[in-house]
Amino acid sequence: MASFKPTKVQFLPKLGETVTEDTLYWKNYKSPVQIKEFGAVTKIDFSPLPPHNYAVTASTRIHVYGLHSQEPIRSFTRFRDTAYGGSFRGDGKLLVAGSEEGLIRLFDISGRVALRQFTGHSKAVHMTSFLSDGFRVVSGSDDLTCRVWDVPSAVELSSITEHTDYIRALAPSKLNPDLFVTGSYDHTVKVFDMRSGSSVMTMQHGHPVECVLLYPSEVLLVSTGGRYVKIWDLLKGGQELVSLKNHHKTVTCACLSSVGNKLLTGSLDRHVKVYNSSYKIVHNFDCDASILSMAVAPDDEVVAVGMTNGVLSVRHRKHKKDKETLTSRRRRGPSYRVFVKGKNFVPRQDDFLVSKPVKQYLRKYDKQLKSFAVSKALDTALQTWTRTSKPEVTVAVIIELNRRGTLKNALAGRNEESLTKILNFLLNVKKVYEKMDLLPLFLVVALCVLQSSSKPMLKKDRVHHDTPLSNNEHNDEENFNYDHEVFLGQEEAKTFDQLTPEESKERLG
Repeated sequence: MASFKPTKVQFLPKLGETVTEDTLYWKNYKSPVQIKEFGAVTKIDFSPLPPHNYAVTASTRIHVYGLHSQEPIRSFTRFRDTAYGGSFRGDGKLLVAGSEEGLIRLFDISGRVALRQFTGHSKAVHMTSFLSDGFRVVSGSDDLTCRVWDVPSAVELSSITEHTDYIRALAPSKLNPDLFVTGSYDHTVKVFDMRSGSSVMTMQHGHPVECVLLYPSEVLLVSTGGRYVKIWDLLKGGQELVSLKNHHKTVTCACLSSVGNKLLTGSLDRHVKVYNSSYKIVHNFDCDASILSMAVAPDDEVVAVGMTNGVLSVRHRKHKKDKETLTSRRRRGPSYRVFVKGKNFVPRQDDFLVSKPVKQYLRKYDKQLKSFAVSKALDTALQTWTRTSKPEVTVAVIIELNRRGTLKNALAGRNEESLTKILNFLLNVKKVYEKMDLLPLFLVVALCVLQSSSKPMLKKDRVHHDTPLSNNEHNDEENFNYDHEVFLGQEEAKTFDQLTPEESKERLG
């Protein structure tokens, strides 16, 4: 007895993905290294100078990590309550941070004790940063004020109260030491000039602002809040250039890469999106939890992401040296003599050949075709997941049924819902398979469907159409057809395939 041949499924070639230089660049990162912190990671900041260590603010601590270290090389734990906004100075030697208690502390990277402590805010200070001159610190607080402090004397220089809600975003200018940008939950972004002591520009973001960012040229300004990322032109008086809405939840952070000034945004939807200069998405990073903070090393060697569950995800760039070490560590294959063993073996005439039957694994529809359950095989091929995810399997089963000559039998006795499902499937895949000369087969299937829908049938036949009818079922079918003729009349009960040419012309009018 010949073995059963499984149904041959012809797979269509997949469309090639457009691979650009940006895509290759951002895919060239290793799998992320995850470091567990003591609380939600609210701020990540890289040192501007080599070796580009980065400070991670989480819970009541600030940890400083090396680029390739998974353990902190320095820790600052002199906070009574939650710490916020740890930021490096331009020379990487000093670190400033706010806290939930309203105090601002200044640390030396080589020490542990705070060098300065600025008091004046009445509520939590979420944002702190150095101005570009390095001798002044600017802070934004929940008390609706923005204050500037003198580092040598620890004295407050000015206090600005223009926002009407919490200040949660801050970006100092690197070109002008008297300019800085703030964002607030009052939906506004303001540009302040210390020489005038007030704001010189105000932009309406439309949502609570979570992050503000200046491009290196400081002509463009980025603000994030809600699901929107907006780009503003400062030379045109704060005119909105672009409004991006690619995230599904609130966008909490944004940063720029050093190569090509690519814009990266992180959101509570657990995605990091990379935009090119025309603000088209070129790459995505997926994370395990909602993203609160993100930073990229000045040389793009490391991408660090902080999440709400206290996990710090660090991605390192791949190098040729890493590939060489991987190839050198691979296990060496067996020696040459293993491959040539038995090469010259010649069997003798009295040798006994043992044949081992190979077990054949069949799909469900192949098992049903093997047992001649053609209708059940078609039902299996028309299941929702199969016909939507793998339509080539459904088409292969239809081709096999047509080759066997059992396609009409498989379509017979079906209800309207099942026949409609088949017709919809043919309409959906018609354009895909029209180049494979399968349209005649699809027309045959459609005609069989129409013929099956025009023939009156018993409800039991529509369900169990694989088994032959018993004598009682034959009698029921005859009684059903007789009642059908009595109800419609003998002429009306005839289907189109039963009419003569003259009767069909009269029926069609």
